[in-house]
Amino acid sequence: MTAPLKHSDPVKVDVALGDRAYDIVIGRDVLASLGERITRLRPGVRTAIVTDRTVAKYWLEPTEASLAAAGIPTSRIVVEEGEISKTYAGLEKVSEALIAAKIERNDLVIALGGGVVGDLAGFAAAILRRGVDFVQVPTSLLAQVDSSVGGKTGINSPQGKNLLGAFHQPVLVIADTAVLDTLSPRQFRAGYAEVAKYGVLGDEAFFTWLEKNHADIFKGGSAREHAIATSCRAKAAIVSRDERETGERALLNLGHTFGHALEAATGFSDRLFHGEGVSIGIVLAAEFSARLGMIGEAEAVRVERHLAQAGLPTRLQDIAGFAQEGLADADALMALMAQDKKVKRGKLTFILLEAVGRAVIAKDVEPTPVRDFLKEKLAHRA
Repeated sequence: MTAPLKHSDPVKVDVALGDRAYDIVIGRDVLASLGERITRLRPGVRTAIVTDRTVAKYWLEPTEASLAAAGIPTSRIVVEEGEISKTYAGLEKVSEALIAAKIERNDLVIALGGGVVGDLAGFAAAILRRGVDFVQVPTSLLAQVDSSVGGKTGINSPQGKNLLGAFHQPVLVIADTAVLDTLSPRQFRAGYAEVAKYGVLGDEAFFTWLEKNHADIFKGGSAREHAIATSCRAKAAIVSRDERETGERALLNLGHTFGHALEAATGFSDRLFHGEGVSIGIVLAAEFSARLGMIGEAEAVRVERHLAQAGLPTRLQDIAGFAQEGLADADALMALMAQDKKVKRGKLTFILLEAVGRAVIAKDVEPTPVRDFLKEKLAHRA
């Protein structure tokens, strides 16, 4: 834990990956320094900005102005907002536009947006000319604390979340906390689920701090910057030790096995934002851990209570259209979880809890107890 940051003090978090190390720059109004930082990092480059229509309304012109002030030529590629762009068709659109913009191997792709844009633009950069570097400029809380850091890029398959992709690290991350002021309350809450995740999986002191300070994080100010910096440090430390998720990086998937299945069941639509699925997934993981005797019921209740107090969904019944076929059916959810990237030889892997602040990787989980657990949770009514 660090002392809360002041607005005037941008902080750098180093992602220590040897010759591929990069900085995460966190602070209010740091977007204005993007052009200057890119010039120092890669003098003489051309850039292409990938963004979505909503982000473009607020932040495309300021981003272009920062690049222009540094003498960096750029082009823009604008996609539709949301998971609808994180598809084969979306990847084709962005890739062809990058080729048309004559982005070469020594140039840079700039991902200006939330997790969808970061994943999509990063994957396009990874496969363009067999690899072009890119910069992450995350504009959502979820992207600033999670998806922009660590080099996971990709798109969805109709059969599951993030089933096509590549590890491709950015060369710089600019997390401007001022851009979060334009998020809707629902979008901000969804991102907060990933902040809480870091406390639940590995830092009980941070989770306790969040319980006391989450309202101030939502209001803005130094508490928000402190939460983002602490989350980024936690992820950067794990990524530096396990870049390709052969071991402990899987802990970052706490809540995601359940959550991704719920996203797929809702058609990757705005019925359930990613962070909302993660919130429900974290609660399910805590409750399943209690069912297995790994933690006490009180600890599972503590996790659920905090996420609910933050305004996040915590139960399956909180999802819009809960009763629709596929969502309220345990077998259908099990089939979707069977497509999870952590599945090995058909065996499920879950991230479970031994305590609040101590997650573990549970391999070879038998499906029957999971199915029975889901049936019980699905049977609950409001």
